[in-house]
Amino acid sequence: MPAYRYLIVGGGMTGDSACRGIREHDASGTIGMFGAEVHEPYARPPLTKALWKGKEESSIWRGTSDLDVELHSGVRIVGLDLDARTVTEETGGQHSYEKLLLATGGTPRRLPGGEDGVIYFRTLDDYRRLHGLAGDGVRVTVVGGGFIGSEIAAALSMNGCDVTIVFPDAGIGAKLFPAELSAFVNGYYREKGVTVVAEELVEGVSDGSVSTRSGTTLEGDAIVAGLGIVPNTELAEAAGLGVDDGILVDAYGRVAGREDVFAAGDVARFPVAALGGSRRVEHEDHANTHGNAVGANMAGAEAPYDHLPFFYSDLFELGYEAVGDVDSRLATVEEWAEPNRKGVVAYVDGDGKARGLLLWDAWGKVDAARELIRAGAVVSAEDLRPLLD
Repeated sequence: MPAYRYLIVGGGMTGDSACRGIREHDASGTIGMFGAEVHEPYARPPLTKALWKGKEESSIWRGTSDLDVELHSGVRIVGLDLDARTVTEETGGQHSYEKLLLATGGTPRRLPGGEDGVIYFRTLDDYRRLHGLAGDGVRVTVVGGGFIGSEIAAALSMNGCDVTIVFPDAGIGAKLFPAELSAFVNGYYREKGVTVVAEELVEGVSDGSVSTRSGTTLEGDAIVAGLGIVPNTELAEAAGLGVDDGILVDAYGRVAGREDVFAAGDVARFPVAALGGSRRVEHEDHANTHGNAVGANMAGAEAPYDHLPFFYSDLFELGYEAVGDVDSRLATVEEWAEPNRKGVVAYVDGDGKARGLLLWDAWGKVDAARELIRAGAVVSAEDLRPLLD
């Protein structure tokens, strides 16, 4: 039975970053990585951003094999035996480990009746399929007005497609942006030629058409869904590990009651000292920083993860960075250099203390935004002005 000092289940950005964290503390320990995708680890954000703007596909590869890692791509792990310290492949093969990392990510949420002909956008193969379909006049219906849906709708429109975006909320990014800003983004997308169908719940998909609860039918040549993900916790649950919308880990990435089992990235629910409680974060910065930190801890670093992850997005010529609890249900304090074009939104609790910050076309200020959150002080519009300089 093949044996590894470190065995990683998951072949994405988090797993790659964990390998780098391991190698910072252990240059020679054997690492085995098992990923269900047939590809080696790659950067995921370019699939909705840079690759649609002409960036070469070769730019996305992470170079994990250069870290002396034994890669098992296209291999699905279906079982864990924590007592025996073994994992089992779908084909029955087994491997043993000294330290185990679960970096299993998540699976896209599905539409009702929508398996045939729907591209649930998440992977490189999804990008290749959609990019191959895209072109002048191709009609594409994008379901979902959140992070992925808004990005892919913009990317398709910029590549000549006739795009319709449909979602149940009042506006694009409504779960993140204040209502006025979300409404502005709706209008902005319409100015760019995108048909925006708001406050419509999709109830069915068939033969290239999307049907909504109100009875509307949206016809197109392709359907893309960007509905977020469900964390892949099945392995952890079957092994008896603690799960609550993600695998529960401590500040070092360890699962409760085990010194040899860790989880990181999209699938992990981790404590956030600066905000209190725990969070599960699905964005690139967290995949990279949490993966690296937990990998280092597997190799003996014993350093708690206290990073506040940020995320960013490009929406045609609009763009933003955000950190902390960016949640439109929270009250806000806002400061705009130009309304809806350049500004800062602080999301505050009942005491007026910043929980999250949205930096709208205000770049390079993420660290300063983190400090405002960590300070735990009441924030005013005047406090936000330096973030616009």
